[in-house]
Amino acid sequence: MPNQLQLNNYKQQIADLYSRRSLTYDQSDWHLQIAHRLVEYAQLTPGQRVLDIATGTAMVAIKASEVVGAGGEVVGIDISPGMLDQARRKVEELGLTNVKFQLADAEALQFAVNSFDCIFCSSALIWMEDISGALRHWYQFLKPGGLLGFHAFADTSFIGAVVVQKIVEKYGISLLFNKPTSTEGKCHDFLKAAGYDCIEIKSEQYSSYVSLEQAKQMWAGNESLAPGQFPNPLLQLSTEQLKAVKIEFELELSALETAQGIWNDITVFFTFGRKPVN
Repeated sequence: MPNQLQLNNYKQQIADLYSRRSLTYDQSDWHLQIAHRLVEYAQLTPGQRVLDIATGTAMVAIKASEVVGAGGEVVGIDISPGMLDQARRKVEELGLTNVKFQLADAEALQFAVNSFDCIFCSSALIWMEDISGALRHWYQFLKPGGLLGFHAFADTSFIGAVVVQKIVEKYGISLLFNKPTSTEGKCHDFLKAAGYDCIEIKSEQYSSYVSLEQAKQMWAGNESLAPGQFPNPLLQLSTEQLKAVKIEFELELSALETAQGIWNDITVFFTFGRKPVN
């Protein structure tokens, strides 16, 4: 197993970002909830072999390992060494022997064809450089009849992203965020175009109110990564323009505040497709 990967600048920054987040990533309750829900919807059975793409801290991998049991196997891959360190620590503490991890690029995997019963990608599809290409790449590793499952988020999800997208459009800038897979129709079309069939999409809400201060903290400016876009389009803005965007961002959020706080929509599409048997 390689100790490091040869990544382009975009992917290296993703790896570094998630390594920095690795120690606190498990503090996100909703991430854990939707990871477990993805596994539940897949209806795994004992003895199956599972690939968990962008495994992170192994939220999906550990849940899947409990179902496939000692006769099955879960392989978790990620480009972030920090996230994999946390994943291995958790698996060791739980004494699981049917889970293993690899430092690997999700878009350049080298597994045998027809070798997995199920492939998961939890909360990471929009980070791929080429979503269509990634889905086709993963397709070859599924056994005929095998299942692919991923999370996608509606275009109304994550209030900070929704507000900043609207503001920067005035400057001629388009931020993708959830847009590529932001509707059930888009998710369906991605899978169909990649060759999957028996496509099913289940929509659920994990929304809640957040405080104004919490919403303001969603601002990351041009110092963060933009999923699927490199470099961050916000780098096109001047310092003065960026300051103006931030001011408007906070004003927009203030206008949304109610007695309960600000509604932060998180609509999740649990999306599944199968590799045809013939």
